[in-house]
Amino acid sequence: MTTSTPADALDIQQILELLPHRYPFLLVDRIEQIRGDESCVGIKNVTVNEPFFRGHFPGRPVMPAVLLLEGMAQSAGAICALSLKRDRPPQSVYFITIDKAKFRRPVIPGNRVEYHMHRLARRRNMWWFRGEAKVDGQIACEAELGAMIAEL
Repeated sequence: MTTSTPADALDIQQILELLPHRYPFLLVDRIEQIRGDESCVGIKNVTVNEPFFRGHFPGRPVMPAVLLLEGMAQSAGAICALSLKRDRPPQSVYFITIDKAKFRRPVIPGNRVEYHMHRLARRRNMWWFRGEAKVDGQIACEAELGAMIAEL
């Protein structure tokens, strides 16, 4: 793995080294403002070429709300994996909770989504984060997320 710590930003190649997700399910392009496993800002550049837009919705493409939650989780998951100083991506990353999710505005092609993630707690291989997905400084989605990194 070429990712060095501490890092204050991760490009797509470094994210691919930290997460098991791949196209079309990798929903973060870059991660900035990293502070250990405490906080970060993940970036997703939304294009009309995203595969989910073909069916959601034809003629009025809207990013599915659940994918905003997934992008938030991937942003947080990458900094958690980075903090573990591993030499390979985790075999399994599981959602354990999604709480207080609210969806405030649609995300459409051409938007740049920023996933602002802040750690609430950590216990062994489990983390809980509060996150906001923002477009142009406005909240599109917010939630509290919990995840577990597990080896099979």
